Amino acid sequence: MADVTPLILLTRPLADAERFAGLLAEMGITAEVEKSPIVEIVPTKAVVDLLDVTGVIFSSRNAVAAVAGHDRPAWCVGDATAAAARAKGWRAVAADGDAESLYARVLADAPQGPLLHIRGEVARGDLAERLTKVGIETREAVLYRQAPLLLSDRAKQALMRENPVIVPLFSPRAAEQFAAQGPYQAPLHVVAMSAAVAEALGSLPVETVVLAEKKEAEAMAKAVAGLLDAG
Repeated sequence: MADVTPLILLTRPLADAERFAGLLAEMGITAEVEKSPIVEIVPTKAVVDLLDVTGVIFSSRNAVAAVAGHDRPAWCVGDATAAAARAKGWRAVAADGDAESLYARVLADAPQGPLLHIRGEVARGDLAERLTKVGIETREAVLYRQAPLLLSDRAKQALMRENPVIVPLFSPRAAEQFAAQGPYQAPLHVVAMSAAVAEALGSLPVETVVLAEKKEAEAMAKAVAGLLDAG
């Protein structure tokens, strides 16, 4: 990486970007941070019926935020989502950060349905269909959509300079949207939450792609710190 301190570009929805920026600051990272969400969370105003539901599945913190809390079991994609669910009263357990581990966790616990998968318009893993096929009746409620946004003018300017930019990407959809707005002139150093996120960059030219050790924000922040230390 170049001798100049890189810019860190955060493309998550604003509330998530602010939380991650706070985590970077707590780790002592002083590099400039630019927040430019490329996704906006828009409620669908769908009605949630929990009358005969024995538990729920949350595949994101946005899903937790979209529904009132209840004292019922909740299977969550990862630790951060589970923590948000517990704060609202759910009896939450965490999977390992992706749709496959979430499916495996529900399958291993073998709850009596019906369950309700509360999710966004775009979701991975076909959880409701697959769980229903193996005997765990699961319905779906789509409570928000992820509307794409263009990068801000400030972000575009940074990406078209020669100074390096570190871009943490948390989902394949975010990686696809970031790549679609390129190519960029700046040397890019991407921190990806998973191999699927890295693959979603397609043919976008990047200098470095680093995978986080775990599918969680803390591991992503550590990977960012590692890139800065390596520079």
